[in-house]
Amino acid sequence: MRILVVEDEEALSRVLSEKLEHADFDVRVAKDGEKAVPLVKQFHPDLVLLDLLLPKKLGMDVLEEMKRDSEMKSIPVIIISNLGSDEDIKRALALGAVDYFVKTQHPLKEIVEKVKKYASLPK
Repeated sequence: MRILVVEDEEALSRVLSEKLEHADFDVRVAKDGEKAVPLVKQFHPDLVLLDLLLPKKLGMDVLEEMKRDSEMKSIPVIIISNLGSDEDIKRALALGAVDYFVKTQHPLKEIVEKVKKYASLPK
């Protein structure tokens, strides 16, 4: 299973990648929103973990672009963000995210378990 992590925090993207690779996922990382969409098209992930506060292009814009594109719209997207307002969560889910994690409220182990669940769902 292929996972794309879109995260600009170096330490978090490294630890998350390591944990996912340890769980037998093929992982790629995009450090900003501008690189995310081309990497989705090239890598064809089974799931995208997407931060919202990204350089060059915000995560909500990446999510909107993915869900408008016929090649990418069926790829599940899980938001991992420090933004935790009801408004942010509702908007992300309305745009098509399958789940939303506030980084400070969920241990990485829980995120990895959710990734396993969503990555194994039929498309």
